[in-house]
Amino acid sequence: MPIEALSTKLPARQAPRRGGVLRASLGLAAVSLLLFGLGYSLIATGLGRALFPQAATGSVIERDGRIVGSALVAQPFGTDRYFQPRPSAAGYDPMALAGSNQARTNPDMRERVQETRATVATREGVAPAAVPSDLATQSGSGIDPHISPEAARIQIARVARARDLSPARIESLLALHVEGKQWGLFGRPRVNVLELNVALDALAAPGGVD
Repeated sequence: MPIEALSTKLPARQAPRRGGVLRASLGLAAVSLLLFGLGYSLIATGLGRALFPQAATGSVIERDGRIVGSALVAQPFGTDRYFQPRPSAAGYDPMALAGSNQARTNPDMRERVQETRATVATREGVAPAAVPSDLATQSGSGIDPHISPEAARIQIARVARARDLSPARIESLLALHVEGKQWGLFGRPRVNVLELNVALDALAAPGGVD
């Protein structure tokens, strides 16, 4: 039989119906939205709360039933009774995370660092050369909650005078709040400023202990 004759007997391919394509598209969109949009978010949130309950809720710190801040966010302290955090280019605003984005060769940055170092030296009663670099420079995020143990130690004398406590007592409390390297491998020892200040208030409260 000729090929032309065979071809005439083949059924014609029907064009897909628009309704079927629309239903398939809507079904795929619904499955994608529910599975990847809602389902994934619920699973990730649930795992986060189960594995890291403190961090999942913002690592908030409470005192006397009142939230005083987050262990993840730096905040300024207005009196000499408290340890001070690093300077912030974002004004300690967690909604405006930012560094200065100035290079070390920028003359404005050098001037700012020198002025900050001089201010910290006057506040702590030390020579400008003794001021640790993290108290004179801003962190990349603008809200780094940690300082180095050295940056905390030069503040002990001021805090002790303001609270009428012995420097040795403040030093002992500080030693309890020095965190080691992350997983023992990464970074450097550090001190969470807010947690240390909360411990200071608890130390001075009735019934407070060393």
